[in-house]
Amino acid sequence: MQRSLKWLAVATTIGMILVLLGGALVTKTESGMGCGRSWPLCNGEFVPTEITPELVIELAHRLVSGSVGFLVLILSIWSWKVIGHIRETKFLSFLSFFFLLLQGLIGAAAVIWEQSDFILALHFGISLISFAAVFLLTLLIFEIDKKFDADKLIIDKRMGFHIISITIYSYFVIYTGALVRHTQSSLVCRDWPLCINDSPALPSNLYEWVQMGHRAAAAGIFIWIAYVTYLAVKKYRQQKVIYWGWISAFTLVSLQVLSGAVIIFTQLNLYIALMHALFITCLFGVLSYFLLLLSRSRKNQSK
Repeated sequence: MQRSLKWLAVATTIGMILVLLGGALVTKTESGMGCGRSWPLCNGEFVPTEITPELVIELAHRLVSGSVGFLVLILSIWSWKVIGHIRETKFLSFLSFFFLLLQGLIGAAAVIWEQSDFILALHFGISLISFAAVFLLTLLIFEIDKKFDADKLIIDKRMGFHIISITIYSYFVIYTGALVRHTQSSLVCRDWPLCINDSPALPSNLYEWVQMGHRAAAAGIFIWIAYVTYLAVKKYRQQKVIYWGWISAFTLVSLQVLSGAVIIFTQLNLYIALMHALFITCLFGVLSYFLLLLSRSRKNQSK
């Protein structure tokens, strides 16, 4: 049974990544109305008669999201029964399914009733919370904590502050990135890192503000993670999970910034854009694991 649960956890985690990338693909290709204002059917038909690329992308995203939703539900119930004695399990089980369900309802509402770009930008972030919960459940199922001796881990207050603050701030960065996609502001600035490198100036319209606001937020998280990685390398060399965790986080945020620049240079290459979404998804997963480790550390200190 434990082996089957592990396979399910891995499949569900991969499925959640596909849901997130599928949502990004729908936005990037402007396929949100591929099925018209009809949900869950496409143009009111069970089997669509008029096939378009936008319809295929939107319908595929719906089918994947629905299938993964069932996997998440099964994983939540099964984890509750098998590893429910681990204190985080029940909370993560609830979180994973609730936010995936919420994501689906918001997606349906966006199709049936027109929503503002600022509301639609929440869609990716809500899915990301569900992914993080599934990812952490998977780590618990594989007993990763025991391999890293998390029951002996002690994280000081300064590192704890950075973990909580960066995780919250990363969510803001993710929201601004989703807002860039939904407002179609990806190519409003022709250059990088400034909007126009040979003529520095403040943004002149909403789209430039959205784009440059995201770049400023991304620069902030890059510098912040670089600093905390320095602290981890300097003071946590003996605690491998923190040491390698922050090195992984810095690698991911570096790839995130690099892919963001390449998006501009390649004029919104779709594959690069999807990699951009993948890197931030993985980074949020790592930061979420740090939150779990911080919880374990506080429990250890209270013993």
